[in-house]
Amino acid sequence: MNTSILLLCFVFLNHGLPLHAQSKHNYWNHQTTLRPARMPLPDNIELIQRIDLDKEGDPDILKYTILNGIPVMWIDDNDNMKWTDIEGDMAGDCLCIDRNKDGLFAGPEDISIDFVDFDNNGKANMQWVVENGKADIRYKMDWIKSNIMAFIDEDQKGVFNYIDWNLLTMRHWERNGHSNFFTDYQGNTTFTKVCTPSYRLSDLRYSWENPFIFWDFDHDGLSEMALRMIDAPEVRKDGDDPVFKNEKSEVDVRFTKKISYVAVSYDFDNDNGQGNELDFDMTLCFEGDGFTYDDQVNKFKNMKGLPEANQLLYDSSWRKIDELIFPNRKTALNLTYKRGKWKSCRFVFDEDDDCNRWERVELYDPKQLFRIGKNIGGIDNNPQADAVGDRGEFDKDFSGKGNLYIGAFDGKIHLYGAEWGAWRIDQTATSFQGYGGLYEHWNTERLQHAPDKFGTVKYTDTNNNGFIDLIQYDLDGDTIFEESVSLKDLNIDDRRPVISTSGMSYPDYQKLFKSITDKEWERAQFAISLAENKGQTTKWYAFWKNPRTLQEKYDYAFWLNFYIYQDLRQLAKTSGENFLVSQIDKAYYSGDWHRIK
Repeated sequence: MNTSILLLCFVFLNHGLPLHAQSKHNYWNHQTTLRPARMPLPDNIELIQRIDLDKEGDPDILKYTILNGIPVMWIDDNDNMKWTDIEGDMAGDCLCIDRNKDGLFAGPEDISIDFVDFDNNGKANMQWVVENGKADIRYKMDWIKSNIMAFIDEDQKGVFNYIDWNLLTMRHWERNGHSNFFTDYQGNTTFTKVCTPSYRLSDLRYSWENPFIFWDFDHDGLSEMALRMIDAPEVRKDGDDPVFKNEKSEVDVRFTKKISYVAVSYDFDNDNGQGNELDFDMTLCFEGDGFTYDDQVNKFKNMKGLPEANQLLYDSSWRKIDELIFPNRKTALNLTYKRGKWKSCRFVFDEDDDCNRWERVELYDPKQLFRIGKNIGGIDNNPQADAVGDRGEFDKDFSGKGNLYIGAFDGKIHLYGAEWGAWRIDQTATSFQGYGGLYEHWNTERLQHAPDKFGTVKYTDTNNNGFIDLIQYDLDGDTIFEESVSLKDLNIDDRRPVISTSGMSYPDYQKLFKSITDKEWERAQFAISLAENKGQTTKWYAFWKNPRTLQEKYDYAFWLNFYIYQDLRQLAKTSGENFLVSQIDKAYYSGDWHRIK
């Protein structure tokens, strides 16, 4: 920005308003332990400065200080401000906060919140938050201090990004209880996000998380499905980086205009509710060359700000556009399956049902099987992943095209084409995940206990036909498999009907989950009858016989089948009935108890 213009803005913005104006009345909620729900009221109403930029006889700018001297400025973009107003209307106005009190708005270390009313009904449809880090952070993404988020409130609840008004910073992972997040991840919402100052971006129409989309199919105000797309940007290496030779010298981040990562998550049983507002059960993740999306233009009315006010800002690039480029809720899934060129697919299922993350069930990585702990190379290497309790599977060559199948040996959903996978058993969710994550710098790190020992089931496709045929068990947690079961050795065909995911809707996934749950429950009832007929009591398993929800029915059905299988097998072994042992193995792993005579 031209130095003379900056000086002019500095003088204009501070005319009649001392930079460190002393407060007469501190905001009442600044030092309490209560949640700071709103921006603090002005330090001194008598010192509010009102400016008519366009000479139409009404104010276009409000300026005052908050929190004992921090300058703020409201820009009246929807032209309805009155001379008696003490703040903007949060419908079509823009709030700029000079957090570091350097006399500049929308500059380094500042935060700006812009509200956009698409249809002039007095309710904001979009909220831009532009939070800039320090100016001397160059040649990398500023993951902690810089955030640019465009929130689109499609169900018009009026909930957007959460701002901690005592700290004047975004706190978009803060929540009430386990998963009632103050930021609007619940319902029908779309947002884009990038962690870079606005003046370091080559084109603000694109973004890194581009977009995040949430679906509320039953209109209960909670999300049953979420999708995350990423355009992994190019970042300037240094001042002479030839890749950036056509960019301005202050630009450090340029987007590829290709989506190279897609993760889509589903709440199969739709069991979210009070105290459990977000409860996704499965995530599918696609990675690779992906697809171009520069034709996915989304135009928004009233997005551009008042031009006369732009000269008052250090950087006003985000106020000069009226479109964002991203796949929207109507096109995103179709583009993923029809246009995407993927190299791998990962799958995770929250078997212990303890994930309250807002965006997905975090994925396991195809790394060391028994190493546990964040960032140390195990399958839970991602700090947001459940240490134990989830089941992950990995199709590293994308041979299965992101499709699924139901394993006859366990009645569970599996990833077609996966070379291997693993289930870290946390049967009682003792190592509770909650929302878990990467937030040490906010002092809200998860309190999950990573156990010293955990049971592991490993799945392997040994014949490379896309289906699991080897199941190995380490149930005592000593990292040595005490039992291996080969479907091939049992003369069981591992092939199963493939479920094409490309055309599946959320109701299709709901129907699938209920179908497999009901089938496994029916199988469990037959197993109970079979055991009782052979003189074995199953009263020991009374707890698992009484599920109250669809998820419990899914979970308890598996354990009933597994426990009764082990009991029947144990009795046959101790009785020396080797042929019966073979029959029991084939019956359990083929999913057909009728094989036992």
